[in-house]
Amino acid sequence: MFEALFNAFRAPDLRRRILYVALIILVFRALAHVPVPGVDPDKLKSFLESNAIFGLLDLFSGGGLANFSIVALGVNPYINASIIMQLMTGVVPSLQALQREGEYGRTKINQYTRYLSVPMALLQSYGFLALLFSNQVLTTDFDLGSWETLTQIVTLTAGSVVLMWLGELITEKGIGNGISFIIFAGIVSRAPAAMTGFLSNPDLATVVLFGLLGVAAVAVIIYIQEGQRRIPVQYASRVRGRRMYQGGQTFLPLRVNQAGVIPIIFAVSILLFPSQIASYFVNSGGIVGDVAQGVVTWLSQGSWLYVAMYFLLTVGFTYFYTAFTFKPDETAEQLRKNGGFIPGIRPGRPTQDYLARVVTRITVAGALFLGIVAALPPFVGLVQPQYSNLALGGTGILIVVSVVVETMKQLEAQLLIRQYEGFIR
Repeated sequence: MFEALFNAFRAPDLRRRILYVALIILVFRALAHVPVPGVDPDKLKSFLESNAIFGLLDLFSGGGLANFSIVALGVNPYINASIIMQLMTGVVPSLQALQREGEYGRTKINQYTRYLSVPMALLQSYGFLALLFSNQVLTTDFDLGSWETLTQIVTLTAGSVVLMWLGELITEKGIGNGISFIIFAGIVSRAPAAMTGFLSNPDLATVVLFGLLGVAAVAVIIYIQEGQRRIPVQYASRVRGRRMYQGGQTFLPLRVNQAGVIPIIFAVSILLFPSQIASYFVNSGGIVGDVAQGVVTWLSQGSWLYVAMYFLLTVGFTYFYTAFTFKPDETAEQLRKNGGFIPGIRPGRPTQDYLARVVTRITVAGALFLGIVAALPPFVGLVQPQYSNLALGGTGILIVVSVVVETMKQLEAQLLIRQYEGFIR
């Protein structure tokens, strides 16, 4: 691995790309320490510790939310806009036709996603500031007629747009997916603080235990994330014009986990929404206050119902999102148009049914995997309260490992072009 990395630095263009990514990450980390005025830091810290959904947002923003920096929203507006566009692509015919137009269609959809990110950032800025004001975290009044509030909204929105632009620069001039790298850098930035906390109160047995669990978790994540079912596809010989094209055999790779971490984001958002609404009515008194208190208690992170519903929602959203990202009917139609067929399966509807059946079966493993990754840390925190701060550890590890593996693949492809030995053998 180190030899391949050395070879990558020997290639001038790859060295420039790697150093460019490092420079963009340094800029991102510098912006994460530029605060937006008007917030009580102590109250903000206690608020984030008691609210899991904003803890997840803070994870994606690399601690920018905890510092209430100008990049406090992170790339969350862009992520939400991407999810909305992906869902709309599955139901809007014009977007479906645009998606089939190859590189031009993908470019236009990405452009629409960037446009949608701006109003999403404005809405999230307004909602976040309103929530902070209701919890007495803001030191200024919250009023759209005041310059302080308008400045805070515009600053948070501009910071999110800048991060989106930095991610696009990494994708265009660096290596890997820029947005993924921004999230990756934000998660990894927490490592020094965790190391400092350990050195202040070292416990060798705990370090060895978590080290072994970490290695096992990384191995399982790589195994599942890279796992795929290869469907053999045979292409018949065909004549086009005066030329005859020989047939051949290839395969259609179907990944075990096609949904990534999107189901976890969906699940935690849906699960925490009722408790967030109910928290506004806890002090109402009467039956309304009792019902609200019951909802907050039963859906808190310290309850078994929360862990069970977190697991079930993650599994359910994995199937839901996979159904949107993989279309058996479109895949079967593309195979038929190109003269391809699965050996032993007739083209058309039988191929569609076969692909749907295979995807449903392999998604069981992917859904259970994501459910365990999501629910295991809060389960451990429930059994051992001293580890309750690991509630988002599984999601963070999954994102970090996925980004590293994908980046290694892209770097290997660049190395293979130059006849170097790659990272992955």
